[in-house]
Amino acid sequence: MSYEKMGTEALDYMPCRYGDSRLLFRGPMRNLDQKYAIFLGGTETYGKFIAKPFPDLVEKDINRVCVNFGCVNAGVDVFLSDPTVLLAAQRAETVVIQVMGAQNMSNRFYRVHPRRNDRFVGASDVMKTVFREIDFTEFHFTRHMLGTLCARAPDRYAMLRDELKQAWIARMRLLLSNVPGRKVLLWFAGAPPAEAALQTGLGPDPMFVDRAMIDALRPLVDDVVEAVASAEAQKQNCNGMHFNELERAAAKRLLGPKAHQEAADALVKVLSM
Repeated sequence: MSYEKMGTEALDYMPCRYGDSRLLFRGPMRNLDQKYAIFLGGTETYGKFIAKPFPDLVEKDINRVCVNFGCVNAGVDVFLSDPTVLLAAQRAETVVIQVMGAQNMSNRFYRVHPRRNDRFVGASDVMKTVFREIDFTEFHFTRHMLGTLCARAPDRYAMLRDELKQAWIARMRLLLSNVPGRKVLLWFAGAPPAEAALQTGLGPDPMFVDRAMIDALRPLVDDVVEAVASAEAQKQNCNGMHFNELERAAAKRLLGPKAHQEAADALVKVLSM
């Protein structure tokens, strides 16, 4: 299948809200008074710049309503803190949870915005003590903050990275414990999980998550699906994506339509069983 560049064609994400949630999800709004599968995840699940993200493609193949509860730049916190999302997940037949990075969560070193988890809110006293030379008022986003700490204090940064990894496992266990139905964990990325997280640098997305962390969750889920984008899909770059010129750099960092189709195919094999 070939894809053409979409250039400046804008997508209508048909944003909608469910219940009392303050979160905006990708539409169209689905009826939750019937049997459905729900998809929790970050930018990839939401399908930023993608006309048909993988939840839509899965719905077509399994002939079951699939509700897209993906949030751009989400961490685990955004779902744990939203009662409407948790209730919808508890009532779903199947819950697919995309593996999200560990950087966008509140922890004992720093806090993130409860709904926009990539937004850095503030450093804790512990953080300020460990990184005394850093002015945390300079930062608005977690990735920028972590990149600066990694470059300027790599020895102490390792302590922070390890804290985030442990917090991620604990937070994911809490989320999974709140979902009684069938649970599928989805790894959707350009490479398989590393055997161990990098000891230097920020590493690829999902940040800081390695295979040992995935394995720690296996007893709590029914299936783990690794959807690693093929070389062909990655060569497509941002072909077939909808963005304007100001969004081109952001689009290039994301997986395109072919990768979404591959992820959907991998999920369908599991969800059809």
